[in-house]
Amino acid sequence: MTHELWYKNAVIYCLNLETFLDSDGDGIGDFRGLLRRLDYLQGLGITTIWLMPFQPSPRRDHGYDIADYYGVDPRFGSLGDFVEFTQAARQRGIRVLMDLVLNHTSNQHPWFHEARKDPASRFRNWYVWSDTKPADADEGVVFKGLQESTWTYDKAAGAWYFHRFFDFQPDLNVTNPEVEAELLKIIGFWLQLGVSGFRVDAVPFLIGVRAAEGVEAGRRYDLLRLMRRFLQWRQGDAVFLAEANIPPKESVEYFGPQGDRLHMVFNFHVNQNLFLSLATQDARPLARAIKATSNIPDGAQWAQFLRNHDELDLSSLAEEDREKVFAAFAPDPEMRAFGRGIRRRLAPMLDGDRRRIEVAYSLLFTLPGTPVLRYGDEIGMGDDLSLPERESGRTPLQWSGGPQGDFTRNERPVAPVIEDGPYGTGHINVAAQRRVPNSLLNWMERMIRTRKEVPEIGWGSVTVLSVRDPAFLVLRYDWRGNSVVVLHNLTHAPREVRFHAGEEDRHRCLVNLLSGEHSTADESGRHCILLQGYGYRWFRCGGLDDLLYRNEVGE
Repeated sequence: MTHELWYKNAVIYCLNLETFLDSDGDGIGDFRGLLRRLDYLQGLGITTIWLMPFQPSPRRDHGYDIADYYGVDPRFGSLGDFVEFTQAARQRGIRVLMDLVLNHTSNQHPWFHEARKDPASRFRNWYVWSDTKPADADEGVVFKGLQESTWTYDKAAGAWYFHRFFDFQPDLNVTNPEVEAELLKIIGFWLQLGVSGFRVDAVPFLIGVRAAEGVEAGRRYDLLRLMRRFLQWRQGDAVFLAEANIPPKESVEYFGPQGDRLHMVFNFHVNQNLFLSLATQDARPLARAIKATSNIPDGAQWAQFLRNHDELDLSSLAEEDREKVFAAFAPDPEMRAFGRGIRRRLAPMLDGDRRRIEVAYSLLFTLPGTPVLRYGDEIGMGDDLSLPERESGRTPLQWSGGPQGDFTRNERPVAPVIEDGPYGTGHINVAAQRRVPNSLLNWMERMIRTRKEVPEIGWGSVTVLSVRDPAFLVLRYDWRGNSVVVLHNLTHAPREVRFHAGEEDRHRCLVNLLSGEHSTADESGRHCILLQGYGYRWFRCGGLDDLLYRNEVGE
């Protein structure tokens, strides 16, 4: 039944609670603030909210250093506020995903305190320890320049503990059956409170098994299957969305050969090649990436994105290609992070050029999979490069042109609001854009609505159509006897493209889903379409009566 695969045609919106809306004037966003803006999100058309970490935490890493898996950080409200929010979201037809951070805890977690002070404690083996510093302690560092090692000596314990990330985030020992049972308990707890699934953080590190001597001992793909079985036993339509920056050939291990592990995985391979194509105005790298990631099990789904709360990771690109992306979008070294990525939001990366912003988001909505937006994307928010590392793109949402962008009444918000320059609150804000029919916000709402009316993209099989001009990406989706063709011109100049949409008669007539410019093939069956610089078209194959999707097959 398609309702159990609701994520196939979802539109996901990621938000950071502390920078979304402050309801009580303490300078920190909270659940009551989010509750006030649910109608805004419903009007935008999103179907799913992804909440970044909100559990009790020292917040040395934006909440990814969790000190209590079964609570809400008091700064954001209470468990009662959380349940009220999930109930209100459900009433509006919006599902909720929450971050699930299971590969490590905060060093302030009671489990780690118990593990440190007593070698005989049952919690000692909940973490990974070594009596001596492992030989590879300085290898595998994630945050170069901020992190020196993956092992740290703890005086109280008299031993070294492993941490893939910062030293205040000790890794859990997922080979311990007690830890395994606790992870499932955490999943069950939040399902009971109204979530529809989880965005699972750092999955390759979660399932990576580290021996006490520091030797990598393989990956526990069986843990993913165990988690999936438990999840669907508790709630049949709940899902896992995994953060896993993996090569395409490894994707089947994460989805499962039978599609029985993770439901969705972020497509980092397509993301990196998309920016290479945008930088070079050559669609071929993106086309190759789409083909390389197209063979996945039934029921599995890629999650497609442009930017997220981390840096734009380019580490999988060849050095020459990475430099091309840097030159186009981060020419100043201060725009880069950790030697591998870009720490900017999309709009300033594209110089605020509305044409380029539109073609980028049109690509996002028409890539094979489920689109994921980030808060502020809908109005083209900018970044603050005066802030360190990834903080530059984590500023509060700009609701109006008033003080602090009406994010808070407090003069000292949790993060600086961008108030000056071309991306300041006076120029970029929700209130102003709601009043302008052709604003980015209203354009985004129309695109989201249209995307939900084109389930072929989320459900169908994709074919990269052959064209001579490398500036064009032309894709066709087929599902249940329906076909959709989407075109994108990645160059700044007008271009004409000729292509065969398909062999069937219905492919001879293409109905434009975004305007009145339809297309009929010539006698040879080819379409000839002129696209302006950074232009795009979404077509449905068939007559004008096929302007909207019609499910002729039935459930």
